[in-house]
Amino acid sequence: MLDAVSIICHTDAFRMIINNAFLSIKSHIFTIFFINQSIEQLKMRIFKNISLSILVLSYLAAGANHFIHPQGYISIIPSYLPAPAVLNYVAGFLEIAFAVMLIRRPTRKVASYSIIFMLIAFLPVHITMLQQSPIKIGTLMVTPAIAWARLLLQPLLMLWAWWHRE
Repeated sequence: MLDAVSIICHTDAFRMIINNAFLSIKSHIFTIFFINQSIEQLKMRIFKNISLSILVLSYLAAGANHFIHPQGYISIIPSYLPAPAVLNYVAGFLEIAFAVMLIRRPTRKVASYSIIFMLIAFLPVHITMLQQSPIKIGTLMVTPAIAWARLLLQPLLMLWAWWHRE
């Protein structure tokens, strides 16, 4: 009997069965890994699309607000900058334009970097707001804590725009 088992184990058919079993197990492990990886990629893509939508809507709203409530913005533009009303409308237009550019993939990279540069250009406004706080802007009272929060938020907004560059 022992010789019969030994003969069966050494036949090509037995080796083929074992090899197929191992290939099948490897295939299942790969499939499970691939499906889990795909699900994680899908979750990240959904999260990134939601984030991008929020970013676009935020810049559309902020840009429109420059036209709806210009006095609030004009009042915080540093006095050493010329034509504060014009600068306000240019800023509003650029925020809307960059938001629209974020929507389409071919213009997203330019929009992302443009938003970063725009946020850098807005830093003097936030510093002036901090220096003048507490200050009333429209119906909002900007306290020193709010002014600091707005200033410290700028790098996070820059990172958010940068994350959507591609």
